[in-house]
Amino acid sequence: MRFRTVALSLAVALSLALVSAAVAADTPGVTATEIKVGNTNPYSGPASAYGTIGKAIGAYFKKVNDEGGINGRKINYITYDDSYSPPKTVEMVRKLVEQDQVAFVFQTLGTPTNSAIHKYMNQQKTPHLFVATGATKWNDPQHFPWTMGFQPNYQTEGRIYAAYVLKNVRLGEAAKKLIVLEQSHEVTDPTIDSQIVNLKNSGANVFFNITIPKFAVQAIKKSNDIGWKPLHFLNNVSSSLGTVLKPAGLEASRGLITALYMKEITDPQFRNDKGYQDWVAWMKKYYPEGALDDQFNAYAYNVAILLVHVLKQCGNDLSRDGRGTLLAEPNIRRVETLEVHERPASSDPKGRPRVHTSHPLPGITESSHERSAPSTARSASTQAASSVTRSRRPRRSVTG
Repeated sequence: MRFRTVALSLAVALSLALVSAAVAADTPGVTATEIKVGNTNPYSGPASAYGTIGKAIGAYFKKVNDEGGINGRKINYITYDDSYSPPKTVEMVRKLVEQDQVAFVFQTLGTPTNSAIHKYMNQQKTPHLFVATGATKWNDPQHFPWTMGFQPNYQTEGRIYAAYVLKNVRLGEAAKKLIVLEQSHEVTDPTIDSQIVNLKNSGANVFFNITIPKFAVQAIKKSNDIGWKPLHFLNNVSSSLGTVLKPAGLEASRGLITALYMKEITDPQFRNDKGYQDWVAWMKKYYPEGALDDQFNAYAYNVAILLVHVLKQCGNDLSRDGRGTLLAEPNIRRVETLEVHERPASSDPKGRPRVHTSHPLPGITESSHERSAPSTARSASTQAASSVTRSRRPRRSVTG
């Protein structure tokens, strides 16, 4: 009897091993012991403030590997610097897909950079998962089934700002004009000081600051230096305390408004929150060089948790056949992260008003891109005098 039990156990183990080997043989980047995950991030260049996201993701995967990996496989995380340059992104992603032969590409950052690889990833039929950009174009499974977004889209963010403006700004004669002035800039420009001066001179009383961290800092500083105090909306991808507000000056940053879909890690109300405490413990052990006041490190933690959850749900099947289980809709009920589920509008202890928005767990987005609102600037300035600064890159010069 004992011999039969042992023989049966060995047979089951052998069959599982054969299935694992078969799946691994058919799927690039997957072996019986490893999953290759590809990534690009701007570790240098004008958007290097986002570089901590790539580093923090790697630190979370280190934690996962230390705990035994995912269904017996360790994560081999391969990340390259693309300097937030689309041609460089194309070069690095082709290397990941064709030379490194990763199982999938994850969290490539930026709208212009992801736009440059969008068609390629789908032509290669390589999963392009949870891209770090809020453009609505990533939610198009009919034409680009291998690409999946992550964060709430920018149109949703714009709708929130519009609601705030319509409720709180007194509308006068200036409401007859949609946008008083719009100023653009290149991501490679050294400064946007002249644009801020032009915006002030326009007489606008509402300012939509749609920029990456480098220029968000400049805009906040310059506005303060020249005494321009409009109702200032700052896109959430540049709202980190440690990366933007402190460098710009906390006094100069007073009164800024942003829309958040995560727990604000510097907000005292979350000090006893389990998700926050787990994040701090992880940061101290696996990413001690990372800043505890940098919201990008919390963002990385959230999206890494989501990917690990999805990979665990895949079980032993990481194949790409029929788009594979990696691109199936995640069956997510409750995962402890730094995501906000329900939270009212409030002000922080320094009196800086914040507009909060609730959002489901990571990875859940609107079901149809046709439901998107108009762009941030136009939706919020329909009846208010406003000004806008933005990049001339496709869409916006943000993590999207």
